[in-house]
Amino acid sequence: MGILTRNENGWCSIQLRRAMEKNGITPFCFSFSKLVAHVGVWPKVTVDEIDVTKELDALIMRPIGRGSLEEIIFRMDLLHKLHRLGIVIINPPSAIERSVDKFYTLALLEEAGLPVPRTVVTEDADRALEAFHKLGGDVVVKPIFGSRGIGSTRVSDPEVATRVFRALGFYHHVLYVQEFVQHGFSDIRAFVVGKRVVAAMRRVANTWKTNVSLGAKPVPLGLDDDFADLAVKAAEVIGCKVAGVDILESKKGPIIVELNSQPGWRGLQSVTKVNVAEEVVQHVLSEVKN
Repeated sequence: MGILTRNENGWCSIQLRRAMEKNGITPFCFSFSKLVAHVGVWPKVTVDEIDVTKELDALIMRPIGRGSLEEIIFRMDLLHKLHRLGIVIINPPSAIERSVDKFYTLALLEEAGLPVPRTVVTEDADRALEAFHKLGGDVVVKPIFGSRGIGSTRVSDPEVATRVFRALGFYHHVLYVQEFVQHGFSDIRAFVVGKRVVAAMRRVANTWKTNVSLGAKPVPLGLDDDFADLAVKAAEVIGCKVAGVDILESKKGPIIVELNSQPGWRGLQSVTKVNVAEEVVQHVLSEVKN
């Protein structure tokens, strides 16, 4: 079983390696830079001259990481190729492509009838300013590609909104403008594996950003069935076998704000007795057997 990771000694990668070894599996860690693809000759994909398709039954994806447009496209092409060659990939490359794009994710969730925040996406600064007012004059501006809350900005002043939108438009950024949902500086992270939520936590912060990586405190949470069902449905819509689903508790009910196809779980593991890595490895084994 492989772990495609930038850092095999990262916390999550270590947890996965331990879970694999506990189950009699030899973990094989490598990064994208080690992969070499071949067309017209065998083996088709190698890592340090090792035939990946011969040695691996499954591959667990950790975050793809930064890269140029060419690098990112090549990495996704490689994942699709490995998938076509019969390797079980968690998550499947198509699910990663959907989830990494906030607009794509939100649009699919809405089309499936799931609750999401009102959002306007445009390349035009004037249209974005119109959206600012339409969404109540209190919005969050997010990069379409990004995670851990980095680059997300709350804007509630029309003059600031004008400057932000024009600056982003000048540098050819897509303007992703989302209504700010009052949530009491906390949200819910549900960790989905297969067709169930294996663990959940409430993330409590001192600001509107509730990412643990930005200082939010993880708190144990027994998730009720309605929220769990919502998280599982969201993962299924995107095609994820493993997902971190972020849910806000609004006055109108639960709202899915984001979905992560390569979630970390260090904060979650600190407040649950469930061995999250073990759950992930066991699911991958079940996929291989099927």
